[in-house]
Amino acid sequence: MNFDLTPEQKKIRDAILAFAAESLENDGVADRDRGSVFSRELWKRAAGAGLAALTVPVEYGGRAYDAETTTVAMEAFGHGCEDGGFVFAMGAHLFAAVVPIQAFGTADQKARWLPPLADGTLVGAHAMSEPGAGSDVAGIATRADRDGDGYLLNGVKTLATNCTEADLLLVSAVTAPEGNPQARLSSFLVEITTPGVAVTQRFETLGHRTTPLGEVTLTNVRVPATALLSGKEGGGIAFFNHAMMWERVGLFAAHVGTMERMLQRTIAFARSRKQGGRPIASHQAVAHKIADMKVRLEAARLLVYKAASQLDRSRLAAFDASIAKLFTSEAFVASALDAVQILGGAGYIQGRHPAERELRDALGTTLYSGTSEIQRTIIAAWLGL
Repeated sequence: MNFDLTPEQKKIRDAILAFAAESLENDGVADRDRGSVFSRELWKRAAGAGLAALTVPVEYGGRAYDAETTTVAMEAFGHGCEDGGFVFAMGAHLFAAVVPIQAFGTADQKARWLPPLADGTLVGAHAMSEPGAGSDVAGIATRADRDGDGYLLNGVKTLATNCTEADLLLVSAVTAPEGNPQARLSSFLVEITTPGVAVTQRFETLGHRTTPLGEVTLTNVRVPATALLSGKEGGGIAFFNHAMMWERVGLFAAHVGTMERMLQRTIAFARSRKQGGRPIASHQAVAHKIADMKVRLEAARLLVYKAASQLDRSRLAAFDASIAKLFTSEAFVASALDAVQILGGAGYIQGRHPAERELRDALGTTLYSGTSEIQRTIIAAWLGL
């Protein structure tokens, strides 16, 4: 096993770190977080740097990175961009919207949607969760009923990342109510401007406050048959699972990058902050917390990269992705709590130090892309339990 990055991967990492530092206005993150501001201008800059198109084939304007290189890029993005909500929004766009179209779309769907999604002209959102069905995807109630040569969509989608800014929705809906549970859902590509589509709420959240998270109501939304992802009914759950597998690796690679930045800042603070006439880093109680932060970081990184190595080649990828997601999210929370404890009052006051914001962001990672409880259920099922 070789854990070193290739020369090309190092160039990609360094370029993204430099871009984030120079162009993503890290000095304005606290204000954007406080005001729940999503910047379309920063979105266009990030897309211009290729971050919305890491996995997309070159013929559609993408970078065509393999899974491991995409993971390297996302880790660098999470490290270099201090706006966790913005990173989350971009990750959801890429892995939950772009990747399913790339993997399952028809030739016409790819040609129509991938270029503008890849260059940042359009923002994508995956609308799966509903008020009565989150982790229980079999409980999805949104209907897609045949209507002539198309479909009528009716239902409510909630907790849809990016939906308040989205141009294109990937909507999961029931097409076979009495059919096989694994084939009852289909996925539809729905433009936000389609009559009957209404963004009814934008949620104010504890963390990731710059992420445009909201709710969408679909009322007699008529779409043509060409809006059916892959052109076939019944693939909705498979498409969603594929998207979540990629998200649990790529997005959580970004959280690994954030954990590393958090560790570096905590070390710098512990070395400079003095109590009792000496740096607090010299106190074992502080040093041990920092050591634990480092161990969690390295373990999370190894799990994420192992999962990434499986994405392109193994059915075990979903198993490894759940393990990586579960550990990384809980490690992120634990390390963010340690960082705030070490910083003391400076870590508790809003706007004084990034650790306060990073802790709020970390708490959400155990919920989205499947809660920790769901990941444990998935892992147990893979173990035959």
